[in-house]
Amino acid sequence: MMKWVGRIVLFLLVNLLVVTMVTLILELLHVRPFLHAHGIDLGALLVFCLVWGMVGAMTSLALSRPIAKWITGLRLITSVSQDPQERRLIALVKELASKAGLPMPQVGIFSSQDANAFATGPTRSRSLVAVSSALLQRMNEEELRGVLAHELSHIENGDMVTMALLQGIVNAFVMFLARALAYFFSGASRGRSQEGGSSTTSYILWVYLFQFGFMILGSLVVAAFSRFREFRADRGGARLGGKSAMIQALAALQNLHQGKRLSLQQKEDALAAFKIHSQEGRSSLRSWFSTHPPIEERIQRLKALR
Repeated sequence: MMKWVGRIVLFLLVNLLVVTMVTLILELLHVRPFLHAHGIDLGALLVFCLVWGMVGAMTSLALSRPIAKWITGLRLITSVSQDPQERRLIALVKELASKAGLPMPQVGIFSSQDANAFATGPTRSRSLVAVSSALLQRMNEEELRGVLAHELSHIENGDMVTMALLQGIVNAFVMFLARALAYFFSGASRGRSQEGGSSTTSYILWVYLFQFGFMILGSLVVAAFSRFREFRADRGGARLGGKSAMIQALAALQNLHQGKRLSLQQKEDALAAFKIHSQEGRSSLRSWFSTHPPIEERIQRLKALR
């Protein structure tokens, strides 16, 4: 119950922060008086964008499990599997889920040379935990325990729902600000132009321009929360699977990927934010957009835990 209350409070605080920021921007640019003078209902526009943004985010959340299965091509496994590695995986998930007070999630394996894992699903009772074939083959039981504890901590914290709510808010205000400012700038140009077609084209161009810029700014907010969420899942993983197991899991991931040359054009899929690690660069600029903190920092924070 307290987790849901905390999630609602976070949602309201983020909403209040974004509304305040939007109001300040519109006031500083003198956009609101102009729009009111031209009969634009900012309240109706905001409601429309909120509904549109939230429906899109919630739909993605509702379809997260089938989308994950389709993107990764994962194979669901059960306790009746004849493979000893798969039975070990199922047993660990069952043990940790029971400790966290969670229903048994679906468990899957996806083929990949990259050692990784992720959790997804719209609710605790409809969740999915998946690991890559490389991770299952290369990690010992203690390291695997740490990885699974981290992923189950995401489910326990309701991170998938929280991220969807946050993404919905960001999407809504990106749409709202882009259209409000586009109308202002294209409307200002209408006073200097008598061609309706020209002003319509101008409005569309301004919408795309502002939407692109605000999407970049919005992604900073989402990435910052994602990094916070990873630290929290590490702490939860240490509680569920043991601090030593969590540290060993991160150290193993670091060793497995150390020396790997990273491409600036590396393809990222829709599940990147939920994976236990990310191969994003460490440059000061890219770190702002990173969904995962550096593994070294995560290990140091875990070592500092009492």
